[in-house]
Amino acid sequence: MTTIGLVINPLAGLGGTVGLKGTDGTADEARRRGALPRAGTRAVEALLSLRGLPLRFLTSSGAMGADALDAGGIREYEVVHTPRGPETTADDTRAAVRACVDAGADLILFCGGDGTARDVAAAAGETPILGIPAGVKMYSGVFAVRPAAVGEVLAGDYALREAEVMDIDEEAYRQGDLRARLYATARIPFLPGRVQCGKEASFGDEAAALDGIARFMADLIRAGGCVVLGAGGTTAAIAREAGIEATLLGVDVVVDGKVAAPDADEAALLAHIESAGRCRIIVSPIGAQGAVIGRGTGPITPAVLRAAGPENLIVVATPGKLAATPALFVDTGDPALDAAFGERISVICGYHIARLMPLLRPAAYDRNL
Repeated sequence: MTTIGLVINPLAGLGGTVGLKGTDGTADEARRRGALPRAGTRAVEALLSLRGLPLRFLTSSGAMGADALDAGGIREYEVVHTPRGPETTADDTRAAVRACVDAGADLILFCGGDGTARDVAAAAGETPILGIPAGVKMYSGVFAVRPAAVGEVLAGDYALREAEVMDIDEEAYRQGDLRARLYATARIPFLPGRVQCGKEASFGDEAAALDGIARFMADLIRAGGCVVLGAGGTTAAIAREAGIEATLLGVDVVVDGKVAAPDADEAALLAHIESAGRCRIIVSPIGAQGAVIGRGTGPITPAVLRAAGPENLIVVATPGKLAATPALFVDTGDPALDAAFGERISVICGYHIARLMPLLRPAAYDRNL
């Protein structure tokens, strides 16, 4: 029987839907803007996928683990750690991991984002780790592609391998400056298609392809109507071509060729979509990792996608990025919505040029077929 140490960061992802691009030091501001906790819900989704497997659980009390195990119908577990106060900290995360390792955990299953991954990796030592994605960014290669994929990994013929733990300077990130660095490597249970790769940069001269994408999407923006422009370098090139000043690492609403809501949160997106009637959403997947929605796209929530319609999601990426990305995935937090995108997705990769790319299906949807 495998012993799992479950550690949840209750604050993970709190700032995503309200446009804060992270939660480090911003939990109070996120709550003031109306953000709701999501880590517990994501953890329960993962735990439901583990029911029936021969597993024993160690965990922390309350929102750091025990509450999710109870909600997931798992009654057999041992509490080996209690946080020091009602607002958990990175010290609590590290202490919980050490307590689980000392009590004999074979694997640390944690729920959070890149900051949580750093804390977990620092405390786990040689014990393998696996992340339930619940943060805002999640560039590290230690996360399942979605919570329900955790069950497939642990029930499957996985192999242990080294993965990178990445993180960024969140304060610089909020100012539009992406400073990502490698903090550690960790051993993870890896199953192809169910565990994401780390973020990679695109190499080589792809200027012509990027220029073609930018011109094509700029034509769409100039044609009028409502367009939501996601984060990243590819979408920044579109903004430059369209003659607008966009938020490099945020989400902007463009109406009739002009920025109507810079660095928008979920509420602003919903308001503009409702007013416009039809709205296209342009996003670019994270290089090599393959995340189209669910990593760094916090304000583009399931409610926003349903309001716009999945058919109005436009994915853009250069051929080099696609070559390094064997499959794409969406992780909206709503498995039924994830499944609505189908098995393939069209990706704009040049001027009036598109390519169909495989889209990983939610495991829960596959089981219900």
